[in-house]
Amino acid sequence: MDFKSKIRVIEGFPKEGISFKDVTTLLSDGEAYQAAIKACLEMLEGINYDVVVGPEARGFLIGAPLAVMAQKGFVPIRKPGKLPYETIKHEYFLEYGSDVLEVHKDAIKPGDKVLVVDDLLATGGTAKAVCELIEKLGGEVVGLAFLMELDFLDGRKVLDGYKVLSAINYES
Repeated sequence: MDFKSKIRVIEGFPKEGISFKDVTTLLSDGEAYQAAIKACLEMLEGINYDVVVGPEARGFLIGAPLAVMAQKGFVPIRKPGKLPYETIKHEYFLEYGSDVLEVHKDAIKPGDKVLVVDDLLATGGTAKAVCELIEKLGGEVVGLAFLMELDFLDGRKVLDGYKVLSAINYES
Protein backbone atom coordinates (compact mmCIF):
# COMPACT_ATOMS: atom_id res chain seq x y z
CA MET A 1 0.00 0.00 0.00
CA ASP A 2 1.18 3.53 -0.76
CA PHE A 3 1.03 4.97 2.76
CA LYS A 4 2.25 8.41 1.69
CA SER A 5 -0.89 8.82 -0.42
CA LYS A 6 -2.94 8.28 2.76
CA ILE A 7 -1.09 10.98 4.74
CA ARG A 8 -2.26 14.57 4.27
CA VAL A 9 0.51 17.16 3.90
CA ILE A 10 -0.28 20.63 5.23
CA GLU A 11 2.12 23.35 4.12
CA GLY A 12 2.91 26.15 6.58
CA PHE A 13 1.67 24.32 9.69
CA PRO A 14 2.34 24.95 12.53
CA LYS A 15 4.45 27.77 11.07
CA GLU A 16 5.71 28.97 7.73
CA GLY A 17 8.34 26.72 6.16
CA ILE A 18 7.00 23.51 7.76
CA SER A 19 5.47 20.74 5.65
CA PHE A 20 3.35 18.96 8.27
CA LYS A 21 2.63 15.24 7.77
CA ASP A 22 -0.90 14.68 9.13
CA VAL A 23 -1.26 10.99 9.98
CA THR A 24 -4.93 11.37 11.01
CA THR A 25 -6.05 10.78 7.42
CA LEU A 26 -4.27 7.41 7.41
CA LEU A 27 -5.70 6.52 10.82
CA SER A 28 -9.25 7.28 9.69
CA ASP A 29 -8.96 4.74 6.85
CA GLY A 30 -9.44 1.37 8.56
CA GLU A 31 -7.75 -0.64 5.83
CA ALA A 32 -4.75 1.72 5.65
CA TYR A 33 -4.45 1.89 9.44
CA GLN A 34 -4.40 -1.89 9.76
CA ALA A 35 -1.92 -2.22 6.88
CA ALA A 36 0.36 0.39 8.50
CA ILE A 37 0.40 -1.49 11.81
CA LYS A 38 1.11 -4.74 9.95
CA ALA A 39 3.95 -3.04 8.05
CA CYS A 40 5.44 -1.88 11.34
CA LEU A 41 5.16 -5.40 12.76
CA GLU A 42 6.86 -6.87 9.70
CA MET A 43 9.85 -4.53 10.03
CA LEU A 44 10.26 -5.76 13.62
CA GLU A 45 10.82 -9.39 12.64
CA GLY A 46 13.84 -10.75 14.46
CA ILE A 47 13.66 -8.24 17.31
CA ASN A 48 12.96 -9.84 20.68
CA TYR A 49 10.97 -7.56 23.00
CA ASP A 50 8.83 -8.01 26.10
CA VAL A 51 6.82 -4.80 26.10
CA VAL A 52 5.91 -1.89 23.83
CA VAL A 53 6.21 1.69 25.06
CA GLY A 54 4.50 4.62 23.37
CA PRO A 55 4.81 8.31 24.20
CA GLU A 56 1.77 10.56 24.47
CA ALA A 57 -0.25 10.96 22.40
CA ARG A 58 0.28 9.67 18.88
CA GLY A 59 2.61 6.96 20.14
CA PHE A 60 -0.49 5.42 21.69
CA LEU A 61 -2.16 5.27 18.26
CA ILE A 62 0.64 3.21 16.73
CA GLY A 63 2.12 1.46 19.78
CA ALA A 64 -1.07 0.11 21.37
CA PRO A 65 -2.46 -1.68 18.28
CA LEU A 66 1.02 -2.96 17.47
CA ALA A 67 1.31 -4.37 21.00
CA VAL A 68 -2.08 -6.06 20.68
CA MET A 69 -1.17 -7.66 17.36
CA ALA A 70 2.21 -8.79 18.76
CA GLN A 71 0.53 -10.08 21.95
CA LYS A 72 2.73 -7.84 24.11
CA GLY A 73 1.91 -5.44 26.89
CA PHE A 74 1.74 -1.69 26.30
CA VAL A 75 3.15 1.00 28.58
CA PRO A 76 2.10 4.63 28.09
CA ILE A 77 4.59 7.43 28.61
CA ARG A 78 2.67 10.54 29.65
CA LYS A 79 2.95 14.23 30.33
CA PRO A 80 3.12 15.15 34.05
CA GLY A 81 0.06 14.59 36.22
CA LYS A 82 -1.71 12.15 33.88
CA LEU A 83 -0.78 8.84 35.54
CA PRO A 84 -2.59 7.83 38.76
CA TYR A 85 0.14 5.79 40.48
CA GLU A 86 3.67 6.64 41.58
CA THR A 87 5.81 7.78 38.69
CA ILE A 88 9.35 8.65 37.79
CA LYS A 89 9.99 11.77 35.74
CA HIS A 90 12.50 12.69 33.11
CA GLU A 91 13.07 16.29 32.05
CA TYR A 92 14.61 16.82 28.65
CA PHE A 93 15.54 19.76 26.53
CA LEU A 94 14.41 20.56 23.02
CA GLU A 95 15.40 23.31 20.62
CA TYR A 96 12.54 25.50 21.92
CA GLY A 97 12.64 24.72 25.67
CA SER A 98 12.19 21.79 28.01
CA ASP A 99 9.55 19.15 28.60
CA VAL A 100 8.87 16.38 31.12
CA LEU A 101 7.73 12.79 30.64
CA GLU A 102 6.49 10.34 33.27
CA VAL A 103 5.94 6.61 33.55
CA HIS A 104 4.63 4.46 36.39
CA LYS A 105 7.63 3.41 38.46
CA ASP A 106 6.65 -0.28 38.18
CA ALA A 107 5.73 -0.28 34.46
CA ILE A 108 9.13 -1.49 33.28
CA LYS A 109 10.97 -4.19 35.20
CA PRO A 110 14.77 -4.35 35.32
CA GLY A 111 15.93 -6.42 32.36
CA ASP A 112 12.73 -5.94 30.32
CA LYS A 113 13.43 -5.73 26.61
CA VAL A 114 11.53 -2.66 25.47
CA LEU A 115 10.40 -1.56 22.03
CA VAL A 116 9.63 2.17 21.71
CA VAL A 117 6.93 2.97 19.14
CA ASP A 118 5.78 6.36 17.90
CA ASP A 119 4.17 7.85 14.83
CA LEU A 120 7.04 10.12 13.81
CA LEU A 121 10.80 10.51 14.14
CA ALA A 122 11.72 14.14 13.56
CA THR A 123 14.59 15.62 15.60
CA GLY A 124 14.73 12.63 17.98
CA GLY A 125 14.52 14.60 21.23
CA THR A 126 11.37 12.99 22.59
CA ALA A 127 12.42 9.49 21.50
CA LYS A 128 15.79 9.92 23.23
CA ALA A 129 14.04 11.11 26.41
CA VAL A 130 11.75 8.04 26.32
CA CYS A 131 14.82 5.79 26.03
CA GLU A 132 16.47 7.50 29.00
CA LEU A 133 13.30 7.11 31.08
CA ILE A 134 13.14 3.37 30.27
CA GLU A 135 16.81 2.96 31.14
CA LYS A 136 16.27 4.73 34.50
CA LEU A 137 13.90 1.86 35.34
CA GLY A 138 16.44 -0.76 34.27
CA GLY A 139 14.80 -1.60 30.95
CA GLU A 140 16.80 -2.34 27.81
CA VAL A 141 15.70 -0.47 24.70
CA VAL A 142 16.02 -3.07 21.93
CA GLY A 143 14.61 -0.87 19.19
CA LEU A 144 12.62 2.16 18.17
CA ALA A 145 9.92 1.82 15.51
CA PHE A 146 8.30 4.76 13.77
CA LEU A 147 5.51 4.88 11.26
CA MET A 148 7.14 7.94 9.61
CA GLU A 149 10.61 9.47 9.62
CA LEU A 150 11.67 12.90 8.43
CA ASP A 151 15.15 11.94 7.23
CA PHE A 152 16.23 15.54 6.61
CA LEU A 153 15.99 16.37 10.34
CA ASP A 154 18.64 13.74 11.27
CA GLY A 155 16.77 12.33 14.27
CA ARG A 156 18.76 9.12 13.92
CA LYS A 157 21.91 10.98 14.97
CA VAL A 158 20.34 11.76 18.35
CA LEU A 159 19.47 8.06 18.66
CA ASP A 160 22.94 6.82 17.75
CA GLY A 161 23.55 3.43 19.34
CA TYR A 162 19.89 2.38 19.17
CA LYS A 163 18.25 0.26 16.46
CA VAL A 164 15.88 2.62 14.59
CA LEU A 165 13.29 1.45 12.04
CA SER A 166 10.76 3.43 10.01
CA ALA A 167 7.99 2.27 7.69
CA ILE A 168 7.75 5.54 5.72
CA ASN A 169 10.59 7.94 5.00
CA TYR A 170 10.40 11.56 3.86
CA GLU A 171 13.57 13.06 2.40
CA SER A 172 12.23 16.63 2.39
